Amino acid sequence: MLKWAWAFIDRPEPAFGRSARFWTAVTGTTLSARRGVRGEFATLLPAEGNGDASLKVQGVLSGNGAHVDLEFDDFQAAVARAAELGGAVVERDDEWAYVTSPSGYGLCVTAWHGATRVPRPIVEPDGTRSRLEQVSIDVAPSAYDAEVAFWSGLTGLDVVPSRSWPEFSWLESTGLPVTVLFQRIGEERATSAHLDMSSSNPDSSRAWHESLGARFVERGAGWLVMRDPGGGIYCLADPED
Repeated sequence: MLKWAWAFIDRPEPAFGRSARFWTAVTGTTLSARRGVRGEFATLLPAEGNGDASLKVQGVLSGNGAHVDLEFDDFQAAVARAAELGGAVVERDDEWAYVTSPSGYGLCVTAWHGATRVPRPIVEPDGTRSRLEQVSIDVAPSAYDAEVAFWSGLTGLDVVPSRSWPEFSWLESTGLPVTVLFQRIGEERATSAHLDMSSSNPDSSRAWHESLGARFVERGAGWLVMRDPGGGIYCLADPED
């Protein structure tokens, strides 16, 4: 059974510091000590009393996106299920496995470490409420159905289509801190992912984020596309839209 989910903010190693400063600010967290062979990992720690950690930043050697770590109460069964569903187990140990989905998107399957408390949204300086809520997996039309089926089968979660946007669907993930969104893009290219933040007032969040070094890119149909100080794209959206 899926017990917890993490969103990883993957940014180029040279941009690790400025990326971490930005994301800790907009999520109301503090940064843990860096770890890993190159010091490439750190956890974004919620304020005391505000749930369990569900966000990490990673300095990567290539790319600039996001990925998901999924924690299961039966790790061995989850890894076997990933392979049965068309994923490839690239690397693993007794509690962790790096897996690629049928479309080649990388994720991690891990043992559950006991987290249960979903952090609350933060309150921005002007009273706007926001949180880093989901990872959007952007999938080419030819790969979309197999990709969605893989994630649903691996997690045991139902897929919920958007009522407003036919290109979007979600894994129904009540009780988890990170939602996985699937976006059917309009071109044939490799699967990628970006982060989405929910905000009770996206335009107010935009102004605050810009004061912290982000840049506005464009206005979408129901969201704002932004670029963070590390160069990564993310979106701001009202969860009611």
